[in-house]
Amino acid sequence: MADWTKGRSEAQAITEPWTRQGGPGGAIVLFDRDGVRESASGGFAVIEHRLPFTPDTQNRLASISKHICAALLLREGVPLEETLGSFIPELPEALGAVPLGRALDMTGALPDMMEVLWQQGTPFTASLSASEIFAAACRLPGLNAEPGTEMAYSNTGWRLAQAILERRTGKGAAQLVEELMAPTALPIRFVSDESEVVPGLATGYWHDGQAWRRGFYGFNFSASGGMAGSAAGLARWAAGLMAGRGSHAELLDRLTAPRRLADGRESGYRLGLVASQLGGVKVIGHGGSLTGYRNHMLMAPEQGVGVVVLTNREEDALWPALRVLAALTGEALPDDPESTPTGLYAAEEGPFWAEFTGGAISVMGGYERLVSDGDGGLRSLPAYLDIALKAEADGSFSGRIGGAPRRLVPVPADTVLDERLVGRWRDERLGVEITIRPDGTATWPWAGTIGLKTSLTPLPGGRALADLKHGPWRHRPCLWLQVDGSLRLASHRSRILHFTRIDQESRP
Repeated sequence: MADWTKGRSEAQAITEPWTRQGGPGGAIVLFDRDGVRESASGGFAVIEHRLPFTPDTQNRLASISKHICAALLLREGVPLEETLGSFIPELPEALGAVPLGRALDMTGALPDMMEVLWQQGTPFTASLSASEIFAAACRLPGLNAEPGTEMAYSNTGWRLAQAILERRTGKGAAQLVEELMAPTALPIRFVSDESEVVPGLATGYWHDGQAWRRGFYGFNFSASGGMAGSAAGLARWAAGLMAGRGSHAELLDRLTAPRRLADGRESGYRLGLVASQLGGVKVIGHGGSLTGYRNHMLMAPEQGVGVVVLTNREEDALWPALRVLAALTGEALPDDPESTPTGLYAAEEGPFWAEFTGGAISVMGGYERLVSDGDGGLRSLPAYLDIALKAEADGSFSGRIGGAPRRLVPVPADTVLDERLVGRWRDERLGVEITIRPDGTATWPWAGTIGLKTSLTPLPGGRALADLKHGPWRHRPCLWLQVDGSLRLASHRSRILHFTRIDQESRP
């Protein structure tokens, strides 16, 4: 039986410091199949006007939006086994051949448009419309990998899913979401971009080390992250999913049905929801992040309970949600690893790298907290990326990341930049140039002709990591030399840039 008193106390322990700090805050709502049972909130929705954040405050849901888009696809009977190109014939051949289902469950190897554009020098604050981003997607030269070989997070499939819905129904995303929410009058709506007015919307904030700053994100939001709603409203929606009432009948089962990689292995990522485990309790949920907003929603369908955490502060929301769910269900939180590795690791070849720090791991830019697997190994509590690793006698780590086998070895501290990287490089397909200098710095495209200077972290085998700051976000793509002398660029979400040298005369 759910312990609502203990769950509420844990929620209050999380939210009360937000009020004491006098900064941004959030709301935590506990619910069952019948609706909201308890809530706690703290801090300000708008610091400038000292407006308190409440369970009814409108907030950007960010990527929690995805499962709502999936619900629309299922309601409209869109066949997930059909290829993207069968719905959108103007897509490039490689993208068009990806089945819609793989595009949605993150196994389609679709380059993520935000990271593709970052790597070409487009700031995330640029006000790009849906049509402009779609046009850029239609110019993508290829995929990140062979579809079905790994789960790697990408918003692009969801952007295309919105286009499919709108073409199929003749209705805009805002109308489709309004119709979906109308039977229960839920305060959840689709918002197209940063400039659209949303009554009562909390302002997003991130901390630069000295003060809170307002978040800004210029790209069109799309169905990958464009919903806005309150914590109470989202909890009521999730309660309806668990109860299977009316139009929600069997919807949660369809959203959470197992999805598989090409080798038959089950993936933790479903249709906009992530399957996980808290002790003996099966958990399903998803997080959301936009500049200044961090959220998480968790459901334990077999127990019929769940928790929503919506915040307007750039801080982790998964662990607070797990703390409350653990208190609510009586399950223990997972143990920290027996020994916590630190430092930079890389695969022996290719662009794959990871950095361990503070009980967490960054895998090519995909960040997850690590806990003990109970058998001497490490696993993630996946917000997005499922990770299982074990330490080997030689100091390496091996296991699976996103379902794909990986072996990571420590990067020697005395690794120096491979001189073959030095020079000017250009991707002729996308018109992007970078310059790498002997001193270990590089000039990166940014905001037209302005450019950025980044210091490179050398990896063995003709590889190096760039280090680019985008507001509160850090982007560390890997450059690695190919056998034919060309240079590729890869991050977790985008691995399509391919450069050739344009200064042959100065090659070391």
